[in-house]
Formats: sequence, C-alpha cells, structure tokens
Amino acid sequence: MTEATGDPTTPVQALRASYDALAAVVRALGDDDSWLPTGCTGWVVRDLVFHLLADAQRALVALHTPAAGPADVDAVTYWRDWRPDTADAADGRRRVRVCSSMFLDWRHLRGLYLETAAATVTAAAAARPTALVGTQGHLLTVDDLVGTLTVEASVHHLDLVHGLPSAPGPSAAGLASVRSALDGLLGHPVPVSWSDEHYARAATGRLPLTEAERGLLGPDADRFPLFG
Repeated sequence: MTEATGDPTTPVQALRASYDALAAVVRALGDDDSWLPTGCTGWVVRDLVFHLLADAQRALVALHTPAAGPADVDAVTYWRDWRPDTADAADGRRRVRVCSSMFLDWRHLRGLYLETAAATVTAAAAARPTALVGTQGHLLTVDDLVGTLTVEASVHHLDLVHGLPSAPGPSAAGLASVRSALDGLLGHPVPVSWSDEHYARAATGRLPLTEAERGLLGPDADRFPLFG
C-alpha cells in the first residue's frame, strides 16, 4: 500500500507520472486481458480504456480552446458535480460499452489511447498554467484542469488493476493528488489512517465504509462517497 506523501510535484509532473504509470499497464495488456473485469460497474478493461481515451481527447480539446473568465471551479470543486448512481452515470456506462465494442481489434484501441495520452501530456506541458480553459461546462485554469486529469487517471488506474493483481498501481504523485482533492472536498484531512489507495476507493464509493470507519469519520461519514 502507498501511504500519503508530501510530494511537491507540479501539476504537470504529477500528470506525466500518472499517465506514464497507466500507460505502462495498458501497453502490456493483450486481447484476453482486455476482457477482464475492472473496478467500474459493468466495464471490462477495454471499456475502461475507451473511457480513458475519451478523457484524454476531452483534455486535448480543452487545452487548445482558450476561454474567457472568471473560473467557476478549481481542481477540488470540479468534483462536486460528480455523483455515482445517477441516471447520467448509468447512461455514460452504456455509451462507453457501445463505443468500445466498435474496436474489433484491441490493439487499435490500445494504440489510440497510448498516443492520445502522450499527446495530452505534451499539450499540458506547453500550456500556460494560469490560462483559462473550458471543460464539462466549467471554466478553470490549466493547472486545475491538469489536477482533475491526474485524479481521474489515478482513480481509474485502481479500477484497471482490479482484475490484474500483478500489475503495478498508480504513481505516488497521482495518489497524492487524489488525497489532496478528497481532503479538499471533505474540508480537512481525513481522520482515518487509510492508505492512499483505500482512501481513494472508499471516498469514491468503490468500497463501503465499515462501522468502525463510520465511527472514526463521525458526521462526515454521511457525506461519503465524496464523488464517484
């Protein structure tokens, strides 16, 4: 398990570390692996990789589409809109399954994801950190956008290796970004001695809270999951 760290990594460095770690797992997967289950309800590996591809494509569009301010969210408040078990979440799951099924050859999907993710990191590194961009109906700085991408990649990295016990986990910098976002949503550091991985899963609804954990969280327990 990876414990919390005080890594002073910049947003782009954290994104690079997270995308590199995720790419290393995806690159090693064959066709049989692409049908294994993941930690995302209803998705196998190829479904999740298609979702990650779509996220990288969305990031490329945002990074090349300057916006007029002011910003209405940051790397933490961006996540307040995201809740599991909604009609939109269910529609999204179905849409991803349909779209990923169009790739008859896993190698094509894998290659497209890998090259798009690499391009996203390059674009993020070239962008001005304080420039404003738009995505998902919100305006935020490049650094904050990059922070959300790092969180998304790191949480989904945990989902991806759900059925791949020998695969390496997310980068330390990525998990530190997840913890920072979750603590920001909570309003204070979580009062439970969780590893970064466990915190990420519990706070996004991937693991149910135990009674002992609910007791340690106190009133905050009813706020979980913080996002999904």
